[in-house]
Amino acid sequence: MLWTERYRPERLDDIAGQDQVIGLLSSCAASGTIPHLMLAGPHGTGKSAAIRCFAEQLYGANWEGNTSIFQTADLFSQGKKLLEEDERYAHLYQKGQSLIVNFKYILKWYASMRPLDADFKLMVFEDAHALTREAQQGLRRIMEQYSRTCRFVFSTTNQSAIIPAISSRCLPLFFAPLPSRVLIARFSAIRKREEQGTRFTCTNDDLELIAEAAQGDMRRGILMLQAAYQAGSCNNLVKMSQSETGTVAGSAISLIKEGDLKGGIRQLESL
Repeated sequence: MLWTERYRPERLDDIAGQDQVIGLLSSCAASGTIPHLMLAGPHGTGKSAAIRCFAEQLYGANWEGNTSIFQTADLFSQGKKLLEEDERYAHLYQKGQSLIVNFKYILKWYASMRPLDADFKLMVFEDAHALTREAQQGLRRIMEQYSRTCRFVFSTTNQSAIIPAISSRCLPLFFAPLPSRVLIARFSAIRKREEQGTRFTCTNDDLELIAEAAQGDMRRGILMLQAAYQAGSCNNLVKMSQSETGTVAGSAISLIKEGDLKGGIRQLESL
């Protein structure tokens, strides 16, 4: 299993290094007063984890039923093939229509579904910068139509790719690259748990080198730490960096062999 999954934050308070943003999200979840949101920042800074933890705090056990997550990068890179094969969309896919027409139809269908024991549901768009301009124009109209029963959440590494008609309707939240001290603290906690009963040793200097190589990306740093664990040494950062893809692929294959097809697919999508 990937350590990025094993040590994924379970609560908003578990997300390190983004205190101001997390404090605001916690306050919104506690009050139930939620605007449309725009989460922007580099990879591995906690955006996706924050969205999931926010939804869980807001809805409790019904968070999955009240949260629709769209992987827009996959959708607009794979196009109709994804819509036709993905079980989330296959029953809505209209073969004779264009990708944009299908996209808008699917969004309207999900937006029109009644929330479970809540006043509104979350419509989440991961990698929102992958949305074409035409798709964003259609999405703007859907936001206007369903703003009473839906809150739209956008996660992106490039906020400038989002048209003003959408970004102006959202509260912007910036996730900054994580400082080395935050990365090292998390790596130390993981090391303490993983070293028990093994011969794996990773010094504080090793953790500092990994933090430097991660460049503010917690996910990348944890993958490198796991690669070092599997290699039994922290001596070769270049080799560890190159083995990240192998680590993810190996974890995906293991999950599929164990019968967790959904988990395996999720790992492969992360590549």
